[in-house]
Amino acid sequence: MSKITIMDHPLIKHKITYIRRKDTGSKDFRCMVSEIASLMCYEATRDLKLKEVEIETPMGKMMGKELSGKTLAIVPILRAGLGMVDGMLSMIPAAKVGHIGLYRDPETLEPVEYYCKLPADCDKREVFVVDPMLATGGSSVAAIQMLKDKGVKRIRFMCIIAAPEGVERMKKEHPDVDLYIGALDEGLNEHAYIVPGLGDAGDRIFGTK
Repeated sequence: MSKITIMDHPLIKHKITYIRRKDTGSKDFRCMVSEIASLMCYEATRDLKLKEVEIETPMGKMMGKELSGKTLAIVPILRAGLGMVDGMLSMIPAAKVGHIGLYRDPETLEPVEYYCKLPADCDKREVFVVDPMLATGGSSVAAIQMLKDKGVKRIRFMCIIAAPEGVERMKKEHPDVDLYIGALDEGLNEHAYIVPGLGDAGDRIFGTK
């Protein structure tokens, strides 16, 4: 069964409150989303596997620890997920980055794929799928299935704001995927937007309407 982690770090809570404000402009919003992603990445990588290696410091040899294997990949769901990538790369700069493009059909509210480009060795990596918002769960479920269809076995999902409906759908469709959530909100409105949420994350990151 998937592990669900809702962040309780004071800095994460503070920064999420800041981006929820309707008068926070695109520049500050974009910067803060990146900072939240960094902090969440730190929390979400606590259990990564390590191996012992012998190194030499200026004072002599010692045994140290470093990440084991072909470590990590970050796969944002376009376009809003792009806002989280730089923040995560500031913590794990050696990670490779893929992209999955999905948009939500306004009639059916179901995701439609328009782009997928992944690192060649993605199936050997621990993959973080990132999207600021987990609303109905349709896009996230579809993106994760695309990764599984390409042989990826170790997947985690990270979002800043989630609705209970999206969390339940993820648990049902992908019970093997751990979820890392900045804040769990009340639910969805009639237009499938998270309430109280923060509006359209993509529009607020990129300054579009």
